[in-house]
Amino acid sequence: MSNARGASPRWALVLGVSSGFGAECGLALARAGYEICGVHLDRKASLPQVEQVKSAIEKLGRRALFFNVNAADPERRAEVLSRLEAEHATVGVLLHSLAFGALKPFVGEDAINEQQMDMTLTVMAHSLVYWTQDAFRRGLLARGARVFSMTSSGSTRAIAAYGAVSAAKAALESHTRQLAYELAAHGIAVNALRAGVTDTPAARKIPGSDKLFEGAARKNPSRRLTLPADVAGALVALCDPEAGWLTGNVINVDGGEEISAG
Repeated sequence: MSNARGASPRWALVLGVSSGFGAECGLALARAGYEICGVHLDRKASLPQVEQVKSAIEKLGRRALFFNVNAADPERRAEVLSRLEAEHATVGVLLHSLAFGALKPFVGEDAINEQQMDMTLTVMAHSLVYWTQDAFRRGLLARGARVFSMTSSGSTRAIAAYGAVSAAKAALESHTRQLAYELAAHGIAVNALRAGVTDTPAARKIPGSDKLFEGAARKNPSRRLTLPADVAGALVALCDPEAGWLTGNVINVDGGEEISAG
């Protein structure tokens, strides 16, 4: 059962904190008063960027506990959550923003294999369930907490080499609904944020991303791409205590991109 450590420091657990949505949301949550526990998986070349994010959080007067580990590894998950327990933390926000999967076609010479498919679904979808399960079992998610997943319009569309990620996003939305249903009685809201097309390091890895960006900017009523800051602002707004009745949704944060015919 979850507990209510009301006097404990209020933490946000951000999975995928080093860049893109995770980094921007981590900074926004720090500005909103949360201590940040960040999980990321980066090689030596990208660690300076991670340090910049960590330093920016600390300059806001918040704590930044960062773990450079595989978020899909059960032992590493236990390590992170045990550290939060040692801090007597209350996790007010859990953000799942993991973007690591196989960008391969389903048929042809370079077709995706079973291991790559399973890895993509585990990292980008199923890990949301496992992190939420374990945080709840340990009593880290108190009543009033928020759980967010990051999805995309690719969950309902066919895009070249995006099939496994599309499947993961569709599963992620389903997991979000199920978690919302089961955690409602405990006062924990769970929602998916469906960002518009955003120029992030992960999005740039999609084959033909330049054309994807150009088309989205033309289609969007504001004639620009969604920014990580747009998503971060929406996430912080949804953390307001008055927004707790909003749960089980896929919320478009896209400036109207999804409703526009282009």
